[in-house]
Amino acid sequence: MKAVFNRIKFYWSINWCKTLYFNLKMFPFKIAKKLPVYFYGKIKFSNLKGEVVIDGPIRKGMIGFGQSYEMSTCSSGVAELFLEGKIVFKGHVQFGKDYFIYVKKGGYCEFGHMASIASKGKVICVNNIRLGNFARLGSESQIMDTNFHEMLNPITKEKYPVTSPIVIGSYNYIGNRVSVMSKTKTPDYCTVASNSLCNKDFSTEESNILLGGMPATLLKNNITRNWEEEEELLLSCLIV
Repeated sequence: MKAVFNRIKFYWSINWCKTLYFNLKMFPFKIAKKLPVYFYGKIKFSNLKGEVVIDGPIRKGMIGFGQSYEMSTCSSGVAELFLEGKIVFKGHVQFGKDYFIYVKKGGYCEFGHMASIASKGKVICVNNIRLGNFARLGSESQIMDTNFHEMLNPITKEKYPVTSPIVIGSYNYIGNRVSVMSKTKTPDYCTVASNSLCNKDFSTEESNILLGGMPATLLKNNITRNWEEEEELLLSCLIV
């Protein structure tokens, strides 16, 4: 009886109006009818002129926007999606509550299998952002590949790049309230401490490292989240 109640509660949490509209608008009917994308709770579609690609086997509810998988259970109902560029999902992906996803025209944003952005997370992509498999960002974190405003040297008049690609390796855990800015690249099995600022290329470092600070620097080698055990837990708990 409890299992039946939980199933009803789960389906009640889905925003069926937005879910049906998004799937039918963004995919061919043979894909849309499988409802691969679920929206939970309130969501504002500011722009849906872009392209959504699922690179892998299509399953019902494999991508969850506003998916409840964290300790917090309440939402402010301020989730927003602006999609004018291209977003690619390479498997199951979760977004927490009250997210802001912005992919500008010409932008390319890729999420690996079991990548996630926790509640109150922000993704702003005007150039190129790629997250590997099991690349998971904590709550209130933001990942932005642009500085928004052009900067220059007032003497030489040299202009500095406004945007630069971001590449987050597989099996990365990025703590809460971390800012991942343009030029950031991390190796596989990288952990970033909470309240850090990432704006450098760490891809030449070995795997199993801890980064932290403002700006982030290498803090420790030979340390990683216990992915061997957690991978099985995440797959069993978060796949709808």
